[in-house]
Amino acid sequence: MPTPPSPARVFFLAPLPAGDDQGAASIGATISEADALDPRLSVLDLGASRGDGIFETLGVIDGRAHGVEDHLGRLVRSARMLDLPEPHLGQWRSAMERAVASLPTTGQGSLKIVLTRGIEGAGTPTAWIVARASTSDFAERRSGIRVVTLDRGWPLDIADRAPWLLAGAKTLSYAVNMAAIREAKRRGADDALFVSSDGFALEGPTSSLLVRFGETIVTPSTDGGILPGTTQAAIYRWLEQQGVDATYDTVPAARLAEADAAWFVSSVRLAAPITAIDGRTLAIDPLTDGMNAALLAR
Repeated sequence: MPTPPSPARVFFLAPLPAGDDQGAASIGATISEADALDPRLSVLDLGASRGDGIFETLGVIDGRAHGVEDHLGRLVRSARMLDLPEPHLGQWRSAMERAVASLPTTGQGSLKIVLTRGIEGAGTPTAWIVARASTSDFAERRSGIRVVTLDRGWPLDIADRAPWLLAGAKTLSYAVNMAAIREAKRRGADDALFVSSDGFALEGPTSSLLVRFGETIVTPSTDGGILPGTTQAAIYRWLEQQGVDATYDTVPAARLAEADAAWFVSSVRLAAPITAIDGRTLAIDPLTDGMNAALLAR
């Protein structure tokens, strides 16, 4: 029986040094498309064998990738934290444009951009992009999600105390994140909210947290060892235009019991209202529709 075609399109990059000033045609020659079902990644690649690499996931809406510069900036930041070669942003932009062009011009999709340390001892990174059209209607944007709090196992100041733990970098080492989501589902929820060992709300395994207390919306400060959220930043820009007070601050987990509303926000799912935290019910805030409309219209 023949193997069905993959719904994904894959583009490999031969990584250029960040300072390389090649022209567009030369850069284009460093990017090649591969069949997603063909074996291309070496079993010796440190991204596969050790999770030693970084990635970003971008939403694509009606043929346009959203937050490109925000995601590339975060890719550079993560590369620096892992002592990976600095990405050549012109090359990545060119590859992303080609990947987006492979997707339908209507509806939603995603790009996953990946950079690993490559084959051990070779000194050459491995880089690729996966472009995929979405098959979801993202009902959670309307119906919401239930979350449970889970101990992340480190204190709020972990990034300063132990920078080698790479808190705040978007690495390929997502086994813990996926285990947290499975544990949340075992507890009857849809997703997990990480809490520091000293009692502060942090982020979801794949999302940033927003909480409304009265007339103010708060997201946990990024100096607490969490990943700076590109979608959260876009929502904050929109909230500012609406005259809504939106701040960065520490959020004691105990204070979640006082929340009037909350959201998990991310590049593909966008703004998903949280309808329960540890069994405590929350109403879906009317701001939710505006958030998602603004994100879809970017």
